[in-house]
Amino acid sequence: MASAPPNHRAHSGTYTFSSRPRAVETRSKYKEAPDEQTHSYYGNIMYDRRIIRGNTYAQQIIPTTAQADPAEIQRQQEIKRKAIAIKRAQEQCRAKTPEALQGRKHIDIQTDLYLEELSNIIVATDIECQTDAFLDRPASPLFIPAKSGEDVATQIEEGELFDFDREVQPVLEVLVGKTIEQSLLEVMEEEELACLMAQQRAFHELRNIHLAEVQQLQEKERRHSEEKERRIAQQKEVLKKERETAEKIAARAYTKQYLADLLPAAFTSLRTHGFFNDPVETDIETHFLPWLMNEVNSKLERRFAARELLDSIIHDVAEKRLEQFKEPET
Repeated sequence: MASAPPNHRAHSGTYTFSSRPRAVETRSKYKEAPDEQTHSYYGNIMYDRRIIRGNTYAQQIIPTTAQADPAEIQRQQEIKRKAIAIKRAQEQCRAKTPEALQGRKHIDIQTDLYLEELSNIIVATDIECQTDAFLDRPASPLFIPAKSGEDVATQIEEGELFDFDREVQPVLEVLVGKTIEQSLLEVMEEEELACLMAQQRAFHELRNIHLAEVQQLQEKERRHSEEKERRIAQQKEVLKKERETAEKIAARAYTKQYLADLLPAAFTSLRTHGFFNDPVETDIETHFLPWLMNEVNSKLERRFAARELLDSIIHDVAEKRLEQFKEPET
């Protein structure tokens, strides 16, 4: 006999549960993680190894195998380290804004297409409203406590409580004593001040005498030191002049000794190289010999021209004679 489905409803519209009773299966306290096949079937991405979680910068897709290869994991870590190193190097090599000149500073400016006025002053608007005038509050009445008890009076006759002649005597004694004591203290203070002033004047006089003596000693010491420095400067100047004189004498003696042999040698060398010449010889070489050579050359040229002319005349005469000798034979 088959049982009805669990969600079967009777014809009357009431709910009835008709399944067969069965024992409850034992289940673990926590939910079991579904397997890889269940992940892929239901599309659950919470346990999918191909989904990257957290910071996605410089991360690579982890293999989907149950246990990744250690060499692959090491390679992925090396790639991450290289990417981080490259990013740091790019940040260091990135051109930075140069430092501001002295007396200037960098400020932030707007680079948008539409500029907006920036100000630290908050725009405020004063708005006033007039309320109705308050009526003056009447003055509070003076508080007078209610009277309680009974009034009682006592009559005191003259001389019962205070006798002026008898009571004023100790007061006068105290006032007169205090006045005389204060007067004596003031007189003693004046005498003490006078003694102090006399001692102060004596001290100032003695101090002025000592200061005058000290100033005289300082002035004497200053004169002695100045005289000492002046004498030392004079002695240094004398020693300097003596040293310069000795150096000049030595230099003069050395110069004389050196020039004694230098002048004859210099004149001999100059004379040898032709710097010292005989004026007559120089005049002959520079004026007479060139003129003589020009004259000789002109005479030789004229003689050569005359010889050529004579040779040409003789040649012409010989040719004419030869022609005359040949004519009779013809």
